Amino acid sequence: QVQLVESGGGSVQAGGSLRLSCGASEYTISVHSMGWFRQSPGKEREGVASIGSAGTTRYTDSVKGRFTISRDNAKNTLYLQMDSLKPEDTAIYFCAAAHYYVDPNLEAHLYNYWGQGTQVTVSA
Repeated sequence: QVQLVESGGGSVQAGGSLRLSCGASEYTISVHSMGWFRQSPGKEREGVASIGSAGTTRYTDSVKGRFTISRDNAKNTLYLQMDSLKPEDTAIYFCAAAHYYVDPNLEAHLYNYWGQGTQVTVSA
């Protein structure tokens, strides 16, 4: 059974940094598109960053230059380094796998497997 488990969320002041991790079991993340999404109350789930099997990446405009997606194939773990955090980054963050795709994409409906989410709170 495929499992994606996020960790690393927490509370931080504006301008601070957090690194999210997503460990995968029964699933090889390097051969599929992987992504990070976020959702805050009253808003739709938003694609934040994605990495394809070849290592190419894609980011939503609001996080470009601040967030970095990466993966460690040996550890089968996906990461999201978040720097210069802003209060508007506050949300639950989810990692996800798009089993049938190899290119990075930010469309939630293309993703098959989801983690349970981790809360990120940024205070002003």
